[in-house]
Amino acid sequence: GNGTIPAVYAERDRLAKDAGVAIMKLVEKGLRPRDILTRKAFENAVALDLALGGSTNTALHLPAIAWAAGLDLPVEIFNEIGARVPHLCSLSPAGPYHIQDLYKAGGVQAVLKRLLDAGLVDGSCRTVTGTTQAENLAGARVRDEEVIRPVDRPYHAQGGLACLKGNLAPDGSIVKQAAVLPEMMVHSGPARVFDNEADAFAAIKARKIKDGDVVVIRYEGPKGGPGMREMLSPTSALAGMGLDRTVALITDGRFSGASRGAAIGHVSPEAAEGGPIALVKEGDIISIDIPAKKLELKVDSAELERRRAAWKPYVQTVDSLFLNRYRKSVTSGVRGAVLE
Repeated sequence: GNGTIPAVYAERDRLAKDAGVAIMKLVEKGLRPRDILTRKAFENAVALDLALGGSTNTALHLPAIAWAAGLDLPVEIFNEIGARVPHLCSLSPAGPYHIQDLYKAGGVQAVLKRLLDAGLVDGSCRTVTGTTQAENLAGARVRDEEVIRPVDRPYHAQGGLACLKGNLAPDGSIVKQAAVLPEMMVHSGPARVFDNEADAFAAIKARKIKDGDVVVIRYEGPKGGPGMREMLSPTSALAGMGLDRTVALITDGRFSGASRGAAIGHVSPEAAEGGPIALVKEGDIISIDIPAKKLELKVDSAELERRRAAWKPYVQTVDSLFLNRYRKSVTSGVRGAVLE
C-alpha cells in the first residue's frame, strides 16, 4: 500500500500508476472484490490496525466494508484479536514516531511481516496482487526495531483499540487505549453533559471543565448529528490544556485519527435512538475501566426507567434533504453506520 509514502516522494506517483495497471490486471483475471474481501482478510486488517495503534475510525470503516461484502464484523472482534495482537508502533499523537518514520522502518508491509512471522495474521489470504499475503511479504523486513518493535517487546501487550460495554453502552463503544495515559485507564467522575459538540467545545474553552470530570457529548451519532462528525475540537482542546491527564470524554460521535486521551466514541445505541447516553444527567457518576472493557453509568435501573419515561429527544435540525433521509436509514456506529 502507499499509505506511508511521504506526499512529496516520487514513489507515490509511481505507485499510483502501478495501482492502475494492477486494477486492469485484476479485471483481466476476473478477480472480484469479494474474492479478496474474506473473513480472514478482515481479521488480518484488524490485527494490523491493532499493531499500529491506528484510528478508532477503523471500527467504523471495516465493519461497513465487511457489511457491503456480505460479512458480519462485530466490534467485539477488536477485543478478541487485540488480546493476542500486541501494540508494536507508537505513532503520533500517542507516541514519538510519525508516518515517515514508519515508512523508513519498512512501512505497513514490515508490520504485516512481523505479525505473519509470529502467526498473528493469515498468510494464505489472496490479495489485490493476485498472490497471497505470505508471497507479498516474502521480501519485507523491519529496518528500525524501535519504530516497529518485536512481538516479544511491544509498547503494550494488547492491541491499540478496545471495545467497552456496560449499561452506558450496551451495544459497545470504542477507545484508542494505546493513546490513553496509564492514570486514565481506570477513572470515575461526574458527568458534564452537552447535547452537541459546539456547546462542549465552548465550555472547554471557557475553562468550565475541571479535573476528574467526564465530558459527555451526545446527539452527535449517525442519526443524531446527523452524519457522525469528528469530535476533534473538544479532544484537541482537552489535550492542549493538559486535561487529557485528568478528564475523560464520552460521545456517540466519532474522533479523528489524531485523537488521544481517554476519548471513548461510537457509544451505542446513540442518544437519538434513545440509548442510555440520552438519559445521563449533569453530575451522574460515570465509571470507565478500560482493562476490564467496562463503561458504566452509576445510576440504578429504576431511576433510568423513570428518566426514560420522561425523555424527549434533542433534534439537531439540518436543511439538507439527503442528511434528513440519511438519519432515517442509518445504523449505529458500532455497526459501521451503514444504511439499511
